[in-house]
Amino acid sequence: MQTGPETQGQGSTFKVFLVEDSAEIRERLMVLLAPVAGLSLTGFADRADNAVSQILAQRPDAVLLDLNLAGGSGIDVLRALSEQVPEIDVFVLTNFANAQYRRLCAGLGARGFFDKSREFEKVRDVIAERASQVH
Repeated sequence: MQTGPETQGQGSTFKVFLVEDSAEIRERLMVLLAPVAGLSLTGFADRADNAVSQILAQRPDAVLLDLNLAGGSGIDVLRALSEQVPEIDVFVLTNFANAQYRRLCAGLGARGFFDKSREFEKVRDVIAERASQVH
């Protein structure tokens, strides 16, 4: 498993796991989320075929999930998470933001759906709001 440093200290309580195959996008997300109080990044997966096992091992509070991944689809990851750990908040961040995918992801339990090209920064606001609810 690949993990990264926490964005806040060990006392952080809201854990976020990234599922994103682009190192550049992962880095942008880490920078975007770093200022969020009470948040820690617990790790990341860059492939669909190993994301679920890593998420189950880490048990984060939230997952930021891309749909277009090597080794399968983010839809497969979302489906598995909604069946196995529905208490984890899954937020989809994708370039495939058409209405069909939005409906499918909502039906599979995604708590949010964001278009990478137009709504990237909104992810921080939603995650910050969710993190503030656990404090």
